[in-house]
Amino acid sequence: MLSATPYKVLCVCLGNICRSPTAEVVLRNFCDRQQLNVHVDSAGTSNYHPGKAPDQRSQKHAAARGYDLSGLRARQLKTQDFLEFDLILAMDFENYKDIQHLQQQAMQDDVFSQPKATLAMMSAHDLVFPAQALPDPYYGGADDFERVLDQCESSSQAWVRVLQQIAGHQTDAHYGRQA
Repeated sequence: MLSATPYKVLCVCLGNICRSPTAEVVLRNFCDRQQLNVHVDSAGTSNYHPGKAPDQRSQKHAAARGYDLSGLRARQLKTQDFLEFDLILAMDFENYKDIQHLQQQAMQDDVFSQPKATLAMMSAHDLVFPAQALPDPYYGGADDFERVLDQCESSSQAWVRVLQQIAGHQTDAHYGRQA
């Protein structure tokens, strides 16, 4: 288990109605199964769907695998997220660049001097979908939404292994041992 303060992860895509809410719920599920003290949220780089529920197709396909997205609402990534979250996971390369740009802009504008958050791709440690963008299913069909779930599950399992290593280092540090 991680320290008493939860490790905070933010999943980010473009509109926050398909990929990132799916990633949020799937990653949270895998973290909960391993009893990791991880808080998972999601956001979009755009302001296309503020306050809207995830896409009905995302909800339908997720529900078929036992994931409930219905309580989530879209929001836009904000500069404060770089200070509140430990890890920001981009769903694709374009959003990665947009997140990086927002972070650099905030630093230039002296919103903060050093962000807390580390930026990575959702698939950074994924052995099944290595360093692959999570394709946007919005204009696609059922197979596209299933692909998002497959990749979110695979990437989430990989991130859980990473988070378990972080938890081990925190536990060792807590007890005065070197990891």
